[in-house]
Amino acid sequence: MAGFVRKAALGVAVALLTAGCGGSTPAGGDKGGDTAAPGAGRASTGSAATGTALPRSLTGQQLHWERCRAGADHPAPGDDWRCATLQVPLDWSKPDGKTFGLAMIRSKATGDDRIGSLLFNFGGPGGSGVSIMPSYASTVSSLHRRYDLVSWDPRGVGASRGVRCRSDKDIQAAESIDVTPDTPAEEKAFLQDAADFGKGCRKAAGDLMAHVSTTDTARDMDLMRQVLGDRRTHYFGISYGTELGGVYAHLFPGHVGRMILDAVVDPTADTIGQAENQTRGFQRALDDYLKSTGQDPERGTAKIAALLKRIDGTPLPTYSGRKLTQNLAVTGIVLPLYSKSSWPRLTSALRSAEKGDGSGLLELADGYNDRDASGHYGTMTHSQRVISCLDEKERPTVEETKKLLPTFEKLSPVFGPFLGWDTAGWCHDWPVAGQFDTPEVSAPGSAPILVVGNTGDPATPYEGARRMADELGKGVGVVLTWKGEGHGAYGSGSDCVDTTVDAYLLNGTVPKDGKVCS
Repeated sequence: MAGFVRKAALGVAVALLTAGCGGSTPAGGDKGGDTAAPGAGRASTGSAATGTALPRSLTGQQLHWERCRAGADHPAPGDDWRCATLQVPLDWSKPDGKTFGLAMIRSKATGDDRIGSLLFNFGGPGGSGVSIMPSYASTVSSLHRRYDLVSWDPRGVGASRGVRCRSDKDIQAAESIDVTPDTPAEEKAFLQDAADFGKGCRKAAGDLMAHVSTTDTARDMDLMRQVLGDRRTHYFGISYGTELGGVYAHLFPGHVGRMILDAVVDPTADTIGQAENQTRGFQRALDDYLKSTGQDPERGTAKIAALLKRIDGTPLPTYSGRKLTQNLAVTGIVLPLYSKSSWPRLTSALRSAEKGDGSGLLELADGYNDRDASGHYGTMTHSQRVISCLDEKERPTVEETKKLLPTFEKLSPVFGPFLGWDTAGWCHDWPVAGQFDTPEVSAPGSAPILVVGNTGDPATPYEGARRMADELGKGVGVVLTWKGEGHGAYGSGSDCVDTTVDAYLLNGTVPKDGKVCS
């Protein structure tokens, strides 16, 4: 069973695409030169995160930057990019024990007045920073002048012991599983597929399975800071990357430099709460899309729900010969809601589906599922599930889910049933236990963190931004609001957002909390 939405990543939006502002006040952060000798960070990662000083073999390691090679799912980047491998402990409670390598990528600052490294996490969890960072560089070109752009494949992702839980053949076969089961037989197949996926992940991940949590990755980040030679961590987190940033700030508040959290995950929501938030968010985005086409949102939603019900009974043919199932159809609707520029593609795909041709929606679903023309699937959803099921302690049962389904369906007759059932299937019979109900992100003593929310964000609804800021703590979380559409705000067409973020990252100018860009 493929995950339906979860927390999402900028990579999903990348798959779609081959004005008035308030005042600000000066605030913390260096003007520049926030760099020490490599390995000379002020405090050991271990002292804050594990209570144990880290061995010099970790903090004193030298990164060997070489030209990047093409990966299994991405071409080699341009000449200005270099790649290296950072050794990290498999188990952070045993920093002297077994290590493995994290794949990193960097392009040095293009100007003379360098501030330091700017780390990027693009979400998921499971997004490959090594593959996404070069394509995102043009979006952050103004930041590149003063920052080295740095990203990495987190543990369990891509070239950092990335996990593949099943073969391409088995992934395609699982597309026929009904993820909103209507009969006992469908329910049994749904749960068996979920259990089989977990077993495949366990076999593929081996001893890494219990060491890919968000907390593990936050600790990796602080080791990265030290080895890169930065006294503080400057960070740009998107989608799930905002949760990672919040966890890092909680563990290492004194190491936080300038931190941007864009497309913010609600840290107060548990598994069911996150699913309800996303149900609201995607329905809100669908309503806005329907309004843009001149349709009444309620009637338009009912029409799409009726289409999905017909497809559940009889999957649609496509030009590829594959069938468009109900699950694939919903996935195809989800993808273009990540970016307003792709709404015309959704209109075309829905029109074709109404006429009995599922090709358009299938093409969109394949983009979301990272399936290429040869039938090869990417592994982001595999890593996503391995990481999130280690993070999340809650395991809703089928009985609990069934009681919640009317609530989900009321929130959205299009997305509710899928996200409701997903809470039961996503971590069903998972081989390892989860770690927390909700992530701890309180960061007293941290420098101000800029939290950017988009009122039209489908995957990480706007309300999460205010909640993240509140949880970070008074004087730490600062909210910037954009009244826009799509997943994320920076680089999405608002000069107000972009200039505010740039002023913060480049000059240390923190805007007034609550500033709105319309």
